[in-house]
Amino acid sequence: MNKIVFDIETKNTFAEVGSTDSVALDISIVGIHDSATDTYTAFEEKDFPKMWPFFEHADLLIGFNSEHFDLPLLNKYYPGDLSKIKHIDLLKEIKAIAGRRMKLDQIAEGTLGVKKSGYGLQAITWWRQGEIEKIKKYCLDDVKITKELYDYARTNKILKYKEGPKLYEIKLDPTEWETKEESAMTFTLPF
Repeated sequence: MNKIVFDIETKNTFAEVGSTDSVALDISIVGIHDSATDTYTAFEEKDFPKMWPFFEHADLLIGFNSEHFDLPLLNKYYPGDLSKIKHIDLLKEIKAIAGRRMKLDQIAEGTLGVKKSGYGLQAITWWRQGEIEKIKKYCLDDVKITKELYDYARTNKILKYKEGPKLYEIKLDPTEWETKEESAMTFTLPF
């Protein structure tokens, strides 16, 4: 199964665009992990034509808070509909069991013992300062964390989070996550 783990960073904030709709934002960087080659790659907007085939040939897209944020925003740039590809949003899976949203950092620290290397508003500042390589590194760090959380959940059927000194478990059922589905993608776009 060809899996793409992905994350995006933006050039602006919801306050700046006057909306809470992710599609109102602009992408600065998209980071991916391609399971077919076990490689991490970051793409600027000018490189999106090279990026789309990775998504088009994926059997599964994996993200964190991606169903309502990353995927709709990516679709703003894509001439087709990426929502036709099977998609696992780890935050959605967590919320379905825990009954609430949690931060990637909270799950990463509890499950993997690691912290994120930055935060989204910092990436916007870096964009404005022209520090593109810092954004790429930060974005790919989040992709790596998301991939490791996905792999951990598939193997152990749990993710963990910390609240204060206590560690809690979220029991997940990943048995259907990698069940292959026919994609509605046509793979005929001229890339």
